[in-house]
Amino acid sequence: MNKPKILVARSVFPETIARLEAHFEVESNQDDQSWSKAQLIQKLQGKQGAFTTGSERIDAEVLAACPELKICANMAVGYNNFDVDAMTARGVLATNAPDVLTETTADFGFALLMATARRITESEHFLRAGKWQKWSYDMFAGSDIHGATLGIIGMGRIGQGIARRGAHGFGMKVIYHNRSRLDAQLEAECKASYATKEELLKTADHVVLVVPYSAASHHTIGAAELALMKPTATLVNIARGGIVDDAALAAALRDKRIAAAGLDVFEGEPNVHPALLGVPNVVLTPHIASATIPTRRAMAELAADNLVGFLVDGKPVTPLNPAVLGGK
Repeated sequence: MNKPKILVARSVFPETIARLEAHFEVESNQDDQSWSKAQLIQKLQGKQGAFTTGSERIDAEVLAACPELKICANMAVGYNNFDVDAMTARGVLATNAPDVLTETTADFGFALLMATARRITESEHFLRAGKWQKWSYDMFAGSDIHGATLGIIGMGRIGQGIARRGAHGFGMKVIYHNRSRLDAQLEAECKASYATKEELLKTADHVVLVVPYSAASHHTIGAAELALMKPTATLVNIARGGIVDDAALAAALRDKRIAAAGLDVFEGEPNVHPALLGVPNVVLTPHIASATIPTRRAMAELAADNLVGFLVDGKPVTPLNPAVLGGK
């Protein structure tokens, strides 16, 4: 019996490739080349499955050109690279990798918050440039984390993880805004209180964004929202590029309308808005919130689980559009 054919669109752990090869005829990209849409379409010809990351856009054009494709398994919790409606219309299953990266990403979100508030990268650049000559009472004086008010926009699993770290670890007052309010037990576990978005932005000392990207969440934070924040406040984005209007944020940082920002995601990444590169009061990291070896292995394994589960056993683990499964 012929094995199903799959494409692994980016470099992944060799052990993951070996596991997939036990079930599939695998074309991999271990050289980690960046493909154009036309190249991706060509590589997907004759493939029933694809192991994808956030950099491969699966839309109506790709689907129309790849009629044999049955599943795309994302090695990420986010899936804004998928046009899920178009995939459903074509009968192509979409899967993602939730839960396995929650705590690691929450760790990183809090690390980015602390680096931003305490001006860690800004002071390191100063030291490396040989500018440290003497002590000064206000040299890179930042803002406190302990006892401060933490505002979280997007209170899913990762947002809750950040809330617990702030409330239980640093004695922070936690407020949050979400599409729907958490139940009372979850609020109590996170020591978090619900607030309107406007109240949160006006009140919080530190704002952390953890909302999924959609057309509705595009530029959740723009010039108007930044104007509501305290001039001493910080903003951290570990959600997705496009949640923040990066140009508006760069202007606010330049003009000291807010104190600082920490960004792990960007509009149009891997390109970064040039104005952000020119302001000192921003910590910039290249979308690495889930980047620990154990977590990246778990993400890869879950994507593989979905491919094997669907193409071999008919039972994917984390389907995003289960309507495609019908009665399976």
